[in-house]
Amino acid sequence: MSALAALVRAYERMAARGEVPAFGFSQEKIGFLICLDATGMPVGAPIDLRQGTGNRRVAGLMAVPQPGKRTSAIAPNFLWDKTAYTLGVTAGAGRRVAQEHEAFAQRHRAWLGGSDDAGLRAFLGFIAWWRPPLFAELGWPQEMMDHNVVFALDRDRAAGLHLHDRPAAREAWARLCLSDDRPQGLCLITGRRGPVARLHPTIKGVWGAQSSGASIVSFNLDAFTSYGHEQGDNAPISEAAAFAYCTALNHFLEPDSGHRIQIGDASTVFWAEAEDSAAAAAAEAFTASVFGLDDTAGTPAGTAALEAFATGALRAVPEGVRLHVIGLAPNAARLSLRFYVQEDFAVILHRFAAHHARLRILPGPKDAAPSMWRLLVETAVLRKSENIQPNLAGEWMRAILTGAPYPLTLLSSLITRLRADHDVNALRVAILKSILIKNFRMEAPMSLDHACKDSGYLLGRLFAVYEQIQLAALGPGLHATVKDKFYGTASAQPRKVFPYIDSSAVNHLARVGKHNPARRFDFERQIGGIMELMAPGENPFPVSLPDRSQALFALGYYHQRHDAIHAPADMPFAEAAE
Repeated sequence: MSALAALVRAYERMAARGEVPAFGFSQEKIGFLICLDATGMPVGAPIDLRQGTGNRRVAGLMAVPQPGKRTSAIAPNFLWDKTAYTLGVTAGAGRRVAQEHEAFAQRHRAWLGGSDDAGLRAFLGFIAWWRPPLFAELGWPQEMMDHNVVFALDRDRAAGLHLHDRPAAREAWARLCLSDDRPQGLCLITGRRGPVARLHPTIKGVWGAQSSGASIVSFNLDAFTSYGHEQGDNAPISEAAAFAYCTALNHFLEPDSGHRIQIGDASTVFWAEAEDSAAAAAAEAFTASVFGLDDTAGTPAGTAALEAFATGALRAVPEGVRLHVIGLAPNAARLSLRFYVQEDFAVILHRFAAHHARLRILPGPKDAAPSMWRLLVETAVLRKSENIQPNLAGEWMRAILTGAPYPLTLLSSLITRLRADHDVNALRVAILKSILIKNFRMEAPMSLDHACKDSGYLLGRLFAVYEQIQLAALGPGLHATVKDKFYGTASAQPRKVFPYIDSSAVNHLARVGKHNPARRFDFERQIGGIMELMAPGENPFPVSLPDRSQALFALGYYHQRHDAIHAPADMPFAEAAE
């Protein structure tokens, strides 16, 4: 099943439950309501429909007749629009406001001229009476300008019935939707014949895309067309199917939908499909807790659930549920599908639990449940979201969900950051450990492994011991330790710096031994234990280390540094003792 077909099926299920608007309607932000009497005269001031307080008031969503695509053309909406169209006023320069308002009035006179419905007749009376200067004369609020406006008969306001909700208005809108003499074709999504959509509705809410929306399917250049077809005829999708998949996707992309998470530049949505709607809802709630819908923090409850699932303690996993996950990213005026995964819910859960287990390390990070965003920023310069490498988020998430190897750009990005800023923290080491296990089939240790003989891991341990010796000799107030000066070179080209660091450590050990012989002996014992594990008869410091060994270097350094080797409180540093 394709991603668009799955979205159409999701729309049909949501439409049956009344969660999404019917065909020809869409959820739009509506700021104000104008009430009319039977003659079309406004009753009182416009009603503010925005939510919130003060300057933070925002327009809520309302199901209204679907707007057409606007580029440079003037295209009024049916029975609603922004104030430039409906009232002829705007807060901006408004170079063509008069033409927009005139087009709004003329189109509605043509659309509704033969109607005998009381509400539609009242609306025609209003547009015949209204003049833009009346906005100031009536004292209507300036903050209303440029918001979307709907209309209602005053007697219907209590029932929440707007003009576009009246049966006569819906019938008129249905005729307008079907009046376009589009050629019939076989829909590639549903397999049914119907009018082919020339232009598809826009998708809104994708991070980085145009605020007015972008398209998944569009043909705006001759190079994209074939056999003389125009626009949507190149990929025939019926108007009903195009509306369905766009409406479902827009619904999932809403900030509070509970179906989206931002992973790098990939706006990711997910939903579950099952015969039992309760089972699907339970799977979606579980997935939300596992993914973590907050960009900056994970969910400890989701982490605990994953661990319970991995150990077999969690058995109440819904059966017969299929999970769909789509990653969207902006690509100029279009949207690209970074990945689409559809799989049995239990299978995806198992893969995510395995990924979570691969990230486990001791000592762990402060945040016990880091989100994907929190992990990805560790690969970025200055830990800024905009510096995350393009495609990395989508490729990593797709690898997790499908069980494929992780992208090697993840490894190279982390190694680059470690060599640049020398911040060997728990999150970075956890990611490196997971790559070693997944991509290189290695048994990377979770905590300090005294038996591991890999040269990269041993050199990382040795480097950490050298740093501890330096700190014990000179005190913690150093502006730059051996890590700050030599980590990048030591992890990539050990032979260049390790001999120098080793000779410096001899002097530092002498300083430590002068005041604390027991601690000097402990350091020497550690160095000897590490050196004994290295391959005999070979230079312990290779000319260079490949990426895999550099990852092990970081892992060994992290484990050794956190092995709780500290001087007792009554045992001052050598410099302080002097």
